[in-house]
Amino acid sequence: MSDCITALEYEGGIVAVDSGMVQPLTAACYLLETDDALALIEVGNNASAERILKIIRSRGRSPDEVSHIIVTHVHLDHAGGAGELMARLPNAQFVVHPYGARHMIDPSRLEASARHVYGDTAFDAMYGTLRPIAVERVITMEEGDSLAVGGRPLVFMDSPGHARHHFCIWDEQTRGWFAGDTFGLSYRDLDTPNGPFIFPTTTPTQFNPQVLIASIDRMMEKSPENMYLTHFGRVQGVPQMASRLKTAIRFFVELAETYANEENRTEAIEAGMMDWLLAGTRKHGVTLSEQQVRERVHHDVVLNTQGIEFWLDHRG
Repeated sequence: MSDCITALEYEGGIVAVDSGMVQPLTAACYLLETDDALALIEVGNNASAERILKIIRSRGRSPDEVSHIIVTHVHLDHAGGAGELMARLPNAQFVVHPYGARHMIDPSRLEASARHVYGDTAFDAMYGTLRPIAVERVITMEEGDSLAVGGRPLVFMDSPGHARHHFCIWDEQTRGWFAGDTFGLSYRDLDTPNGPFIFPTTTPTQFNPQVLIASIDRMMEKSPENMYLTHFGRVQGVPQMASRLKTAIRFFVELAETYANEENRTEAIEAGMMDWLLAGTRKHGVTLSEQQVRERVHHDVVLNTQGIEFWLDHRG
C-alpha cells in the first residue's frame, strides 16, 4: 500500500477517503467526525481497512471512537471490507438495509455469486475472503429511522432503483445525502468550469429505471445542498445534477430498447453508451483525451450494460 492516501475534507466534519479500489478517486469511504464519536459510511474492500484506520489516526482520533459502520447497500465496492473493519473496531455497530443484513452476517452466498462473476483469481485480488459480522452487532434501518453519531442525527431513506437493498442517509447539519449509488457517478477528473459531469450507475441485478428516478425525486424533496457520492466525493448544484441524471437514465432506457432484439445486443448497448459518454464529456468541456475518458468509464459501461440487459430480460 502506498503511504499516500487521498482524503478530501469537506465542511461539517466529513472526509472522503479514497478506498484504493479499481483506480484512484473511484470509490470513497466517508469518515463522519463529531466531538464524541466517529462513523464510517461505505468501507471499500478488505484492503481499504488499513487505509481508513490510517486516516482516522492521522486526524488525531482513535479507532475505538467509531460508533457505527454504515453501508448504503451490500455491493462489494461499498461493503466488501465491512467484516474486516468490524473485527478491528470493537465499539462499532454495523448498520445496513434490512434486505442486506443476512448477506453480511453470512457472506458465503454473496462471495460465491461474486466469484462466479469475476473468477477466483480476480475476486481474491480485489476482495480477499469476506468476513462475517456477528448478528448481535448488526442493526437495520427502515424508511424514516434515525440514529445518532455522538449527538448528530442521521435519517435513513429507503432508496430502491439501483438495488432493492439500498438506503440513503440524510445529514441535516450539512443538508446533504450520503447517496451511495442512487445519485449516480461523478468522477473528479471529469470536472470542468461547467461543474461536475454525472451519469447513472445501472449495475446488475436489480436496476429499475422508474423506481430509481422516483428515489432521486424523493431525495430532492429535502432541497439538498450536497450529495456525497461513493463514486466519487461531494457534488453541489444538486438540482441541475438531478435533472441531468434523470435525463441520462431515460436515455439509457431508450438505448436498451433500441437494441433489445439485436443479436449483438451487449456490444451495441456498450458502444452506444460509450459514444454518449464521450460526446457528453466533450460537450461538458472535459479536456482529457478520448482514450483517457474511455479508460475512466470503461468499467462502468460494462457493468451498466449488464444491469440494463438484466432489466430488459426481467421487466414485466
